[in-house]
Amino acid sequence: MKAERAVSEIIKPKIRDYSRQILVCTGPRCTQNGEGEALFNALQGKLRAAGLGVDAGPARIKRTRTGCVAACQGGPIVAVQPDGVWYYNVTDENIDRIVQQHLKDGAVVEDLVFHRNGSGVEAC
Repeated sequence: MKAERAVSEIIKPKIRDYSRQILVCTGPRCTQNGEGEALFNALQGKLRAAGLGVDAGPARIKRTRTGCVAACQGGPIVAVQPDGVWYYNVTDENIDRIVQQHLKDGAVVEDLVFHRNGSGVEAC
């Protein structure tokens, strides 16, 4: 049985400010050949090149690797939060469009969207 630590012993985490978070599904059902993981790894350089990387201060886009997001078709799947926009078929070329058009310029890449949070449409 794991011993509980007193609250005074727990170090409160810190995180740098960011404007949006991009979630990249790296689960094996979404992409069976590691495309999601490769996309996640390439994304750091793409964000940095667009001026949205770790040095961008509060404009920074935080990238996060996720397991299954329960949208197991058409991967790789990427979600942009807090925008609630979910993209499918996120190839290397398509992530470049998402970074430039959505994350940098603020316009959703409509032809790649399969779900918007609050739209009332089930993702899976």
